[in-house]
Amino acid sequence: MKSKVLLWSLLILFFIPQTVTQANGDEADAVEQIEEQSYRLELNKWKEQGLDSTAPFERAISPSSFTGIDDELLPSTESQGYGDRVFYWRNQKSLTVEVEVEEEGLYEIGFDYLPQGDLIMPIEGAIQVNGDYPFSESRQIIFPSKWKNETEDFETDRLGNEIIPKQQSIQEWSHVKAEDSTYLYKRPLKFHLNEGKNTITLLNLRGEMLVGDVHVTSPEQIPDYQSYVDNHPDAEKQKELNVYEAEHPSEKNSSYIRPESREDPSVHPYDKDHLLLNTFGGESWSEPGQTVSWEVEVEEEGFYQLTFKALQDKESKSPVYRKLLINDRVPFEEVEHYQFKYSNKWYNETMTNKDGEPFYFYLEEGTNKISLKADPSPHSRVLFVIDDVMREIDKLSLSIRKLIGNQSGTRDWKMEEYIPGVDQQIKGWTGQLKEEVAYLRALSGEEDSTEVTSLNIAIDKLEKLAAEPDEIPNRLTQLSTGSNSAAQLLGEISMDLSAQPLLLDRFYVHGNTGLPDAEAGFFTKAKDSVVNFFQSFGEDNLATTEVADDTLEVWVNRPRQYVELLQNITDQNFTQQTGIKVKYSLMPDEQKLVLASAANTQPDLALGISNWVPYELAIRGAAVDLRQFDDFNEVGKQFSPGAFLPLVIEDGVYALPETQDFFVQFYRKDIMEELDIPIPDTWDEVTEILPELQRYGMNYYTPLAQESAFKAFQVTSPFIYQFGGSLYEEDGMGTTIDEENALEGMQFMADLSTIYSMPLQVPRFYNHFRYSTLPIGVAPFGTYVELTTAAPEISGWWDITPQPGIEQEDGTVERWAPGSGQASMIFDGSGKKEDAWELLKWWMSTETQTEFAVTLQTLFGPEYMWNTANLQSFEQLPLPQEHKEVVLEQWEYLREVPKTPYSYMVEREISNVWNKVVFDGENARAAVDDSVILINREMRRKLEEFGYMDDGEVVKPYTIPTIETIERWLEADE
Repeated sequence: MKSKVLLWSLLILFFIPQTVTQANGDEADAVEQIEEQSYRLELNKWKEQGLDSTAPFERAISPSSFTGIDDELLPSTESQGYGDRVFYWRNQKSLTVEVEVEEEGLYEIGFDYLPQGDLIMPIEGAIQVNGDYPFSESRQIIFPSKWKNETEDFETDRLGNEIIPKQQSIQEWSHVKAEDSTYLYKRPLKFHLNEGKNTITLLNLRGEMLVGDVHVTSPEQIPDYQSYVDNHPDAEKQKELNVYEAEHPSEKNSSYIRPESREDPSVHPYDKDHLLLNTFGGESWSEPGQTVSWEVEVEEEGFYQLTFKALQDKESKSPVYRKLLINDRVPFEEVEHYQFKYSNKWYNETMTNKDGEPFYFYLEEGTNKISLKADPSPHSRVLFVIDDVMREIDKLSLSIRKLIGNQSGTRDWKMEEYIPGVDQQIKGWTGQLKEEVAYLRALSGEEDSTEVTSLNIAIDKLEKLAAEPDEIPNRLTQLSTGSNSAAQLLGEISMDLSAQPLLLDRFYVHGNTGLPDAEAGFFTKAKDSVVNFFQSFGEDNLATTEVADDTLEVWVNRPRQYVELLQNITDQNFTQQTGIKVKYSLMPDEQKLVLASAANTQPDLALGISNWVPYELAIRGAAVDLRQFDDFNEVGKQFSPGAFLPLVIEDGVYALPETQDFFVQFYRKDIMEELDIPIPDTWDEVTEILPELQRYGMNYYTPLAQESAFKAFQVTSPFIYQFGGSLYEEDGMGTTIDEENALEGMQFMADLSTIYSMPLQVPRFYNHFRYSTLPIGVAPFGTYVELTTAAPEISGWWDITPQPGIEQEDGTVERWAPGSGQASMIFDGSGKKEDAWELLKWWMSTETQTEFAVTLQTLFGPEYMWNTANLQSFEQLPLPQEHKEVVLEQWEYLREVPKTPYSYMVEREISNVWNKVVFDGENARAAVDDSVILINREMRRKLEEFGYMDDGEVVKPYTIPTIETIERWLEADE
């Protein structure tokens, strides 16, 4: 390692780039050379070539004609109703079909499919035509699953409030045409096929399904409204009024689009004494492509109007859009993306044309299906421009960081010499963004939306930078790195414009008849407000209300939906099985637990608290030692031994791990494969690939680059542990960070930035990973959730491995890392310790943790991943199997930092050492020696406070727990 550091130092001395323009040229464009063109650019090119007009064409290729997979087809008896042989598409397999077309042109591709297996995570594939990806969007195609409520009769909880029903997948064959996964294009994707034979390949990225026929068709033509009316010359306008409650859809393509409870007399049904699920959608119905369908019955065929009682109170005040489908088809162009304007009050939106004249929709006698699909396509042009500008900002920022190194704010720069024309480049961005401001204003009408305001702020920042280009290196926080930078503002605007929330109460299928008012009258509302005011004093959902003596009181440090779900499954399962009553309450502030314990107002248990809280309570005698229970070993073996380390004092364990973080290595498969860069397994291998990454204007990320100047144990302890170091003396009487192994780990931490030029500050790894400037790095669970749920454009093109470590003499790799999560504990002041232990065992059991995790994601969405600390339960969670295996492998090296009364001082001083070495150029040994003096001084003060020392003399040792100690305890308890 030391010889490599010397080599890097020599390279840096001799390597001085002639100009940053070169770095911002070929190398900075490397990612563009790797990626395909976007669909919009390819489509424009094809249209210029006259390929967008083809004769009507339709061809269905049956599974029996798929190439090279005859032995893998399921017989028709196992096709689940398809009536023909089908292909079981899963496990990274692909299917290929050949199709012959008479005319070169653009065609749509569709699939008959039936989802299989776990349906919480979306089924994703990629399409190649004649062996290549035709455009970047073809790298991710979504195959939605259908869901419905398990029951339409909403059950109630102990207070009489309605509960969101469990969700049930609809097992029926569906047909879908390949669409862009972000749904920014209003029509299905078109693919260029040559005259004659073509091959179409569908690659499996995630999920599994049965595949029937593959359809290749010419693009569907959607009529305008007048043509639609003319196509039904004999249809008559009907006069009846049919009312439907929106909270009872027949199907939806996301399990977590859900009913909501509104305490508002304007909605129906309404009960002032109970919470009813009386509306549908809102924030849960905001993701592009989410589709909801209702079945309606009409007595006579003919033309009907459609009116939706809506509340569209999107915080930004911009309009949202829905695509209307009747019996799975868009009836006419004018309702392909229908606008629902902003309003903070309920209103009846009768679907009309621009002149306010109502549309009439043809419905067949009997059952018809009406569907609304969240549609961001009217905002697509703005989103495309923002995306382009953000990528350009990222490239410019990268070039400037290469130029200035660590010299920000320390010298004057002549930017024209290094990056010619930078001011004109920025002015070009502002010109583009101003055009989109005008477009958004035209969409939203009179009042400017938040997106328009934020765009104007971003434009103002960019114009000021363009006016003083020589100041850009000293004002990078205004361009890209700050929390209020132009790049950050544009990123937030992009997310806001993509979101399409809409809340519905009911809808009407009707003729030219009067409709009920959308809002309740003034006196009705006033009366209801007074009643609600007095009822609010009886609310019992916070940790401030009285609980019956025969009931376990549990404070939970989690959002309301978590607490309500936990209360429901406890009532239905635990209380019915044991007879023990439980009352969960929202915890206002976990830091008040110490005060509550001192005042003897503590609950029986606390769930979801930070893993440092049980220690603070236990060292003050306020927590129960769980080892006193006979079956502790059976419960404890469900967790990683290293997760217990911060929950231990002397020979007692004072909490159970509840959730668990993980630090794994994320990497972009497409980028790393295209550049032929191997995925590193050790830190030596990481430093070996850095020159190649940096040659292309890319880099490697570690959590040391997080924006905060304070480097917590979570990001520093892995290096100390992996190099064989430790933090404390075995008897707890001092720190060992000045020993050789620990010092080597801290020196390497600093070398990553000073010698190997890894980034010093990265505002958000997620964004850089998406845009490929940091295509590989180590990050925690939160990044995994973001990439899984909020980066659809690269879904399937990234993967994870255990994080790099230090190779040992025997060839093994030490990957020690913490995984701080939340914990659950019992208070010593509880008079029901045995009952509390029964509840804690039940809650942390494999069965309960799995049910809670699956239900949470099914009801609230993939982003509500439950990173349970129960290892057996984690193996059963709805995550890709290959990812679970990686996390479980990394958890074999889970090693939390033990707590001591002075651990905060050790944490702070390690951070100070890193900052001194990296920013001030101090010698690491000298910086550590200074820190040890401060740590030991604070150590003596804190150990005297808790009775371990007296006048500087050791009264009793403070034994530091180890993983081996925990493992011995579990075996001995057994």
